[in-house]
Amino acid sequence: MTKTQAAKIDALGSKIRDAALNTLIRLYPDVRMATSAQIDAAIAAMRAKTPEVLDRLFEDTKNAPWLAHIAIQTAALTLAQEGVKSLKSG
Repeated sequence: MTKTQAAKIDALGSKIRDAALNTLIRLYPDVRMATSAQIDAAIAAMRAKTPEVLDRLFEDTKNAPWLAHIAIQTAALTLAQEGVKSLKSG
């Protein structure tokens, strides 16, 4: 992997992370009242789901590159849902 490719993957990761956190707040506004431990648990749940989500993202964009923007949105939503699930259970 070249430095340019690594930089592009890092940028994509940042974009998905930011979108997932923004989506989490929109889906579950009560996150603002969560404790630090609850937020840490939600983020940990999102991180744990990330490899699976990225594998799916890369597979989807390889098979249908014209839908990359939808695959990115789906990845962010999936990660946000993991965070919401964690917050609701804890």
